Amino acid sequence: MHLTAKLTQLGLSTSLCNWVLHFFTGRPQSVKIGGNTSSSITLSTGAPQGCVLSPLLFTLLTYGCTAKSSSNSIVKFAADTTVVGLISNNDEAAYREVD
Repeated sequence: MHLTAKLTQLGLSTSLCNWVLHFFTGRPQSVKIGGNTSSSITLSTGAPQGCVLSPLLFTLLTYGCTAKSSSNSIVKFAADTTVVGLISNNDEAAYREVD
C-alpha cells in the first residue's frame, strides 16, 4: 500500500496527504565530502535520512503489521521492524510464513 493511501485509510485529511506526497517527490540531493559537493540529482522515493517525520510516517505505514502467531510479537523502532517469537519443536517453517 502506498503511503498516501495508508494515511487516508487512517483518517488524515486529503490536504495533509497531498502535502506529504509533495514533500517526498522531486527532492534535490547532493553529497558533500570535505570541501567537495557532488552535482545534484532529484529523488522521488524514500524518506530523507534525518527527517523528523520519517520515523512517524514509517510507524503509520506499518500500523497494520501484526504477528500471525500468538507466540510472536513485532517490535518497531524508527525505520526497523523485528519479529520476535519462540520456535518450539524445531518447527521454524511455521514462523517464516509471510502474507
